[in-house]
Amino acid sequence: MAWLDTLCTAFEGEYCIARGPLRDVAPRAKAAADLAADSSAPLPLLVFADASSETIELDWRSTLDVFTARLERQAQALDALAPPEPMDVPAPDTDAPRGPGRPKLGVVAREVTLLPRHWEWLATQPGGASVALRKLVELAQRQSQAQDQVRRTTEVAYKFMSTMAGHLPGFEEASRALFAHDLAGFIARIADWPVDVQAHLHNILAEAWQA
Repeated sequence: MAWLDTLCTAFEGEYCIARGPLRDVAPRAKAAADLAADSSAPLPLLVFADASSETIELDWRSTLDVFTARLERQAQALDALAPPEPMDVPAPDTDAPRGPGRPKLGVVAREVTLLPRHWEWLATQPGGASVALRKLVELAQRQSQAQDQVRRTTEVAYKFMSTMAGHLPGFEEASRALFAHDLAGFIARIADWPVDVQAHLHNILAEAWQA
């Protein structure tokens, strides 16, 4: 994914001012930065990557045209450093019989250490040990997917909280509720926080925590 397509959210102080791809959010945040430059007490302006809650560093100086050109150069440099997209590798047909020779594309041979009773059980499974092990790994991946998503979104929410709400009353209590996956307790402890900060946290956590 190109850097300018990164989904992000911009905050000016406690207020959400833009949300969407960086290519759309950055000019709106620049306009806010220009207005803030004339203020005697400008609010902090932060742009968060939605997937990680990392802040995206942008240089607000100069005119919009200069800012846009600089943003394009920054995007080109970062896109050039990004690793290539992984190629789709055909999944091996585990149910089809295979004759002697090299394994199908995508199959990697590595040493596995098991107890004798494990090998005895695997030997009785259709397709043999390799097929049975692959099926067990795929089953474990599916079963842990929801838990992994909850863990990732919890970490993303905490990173955003630490930046935007670390100074607010109830931060420690809210953090404990967050890592305990106590949704009701978490919502109660952030109820007095700025509305846009609450809304962004709800957006981060909603899908994973409701699963």
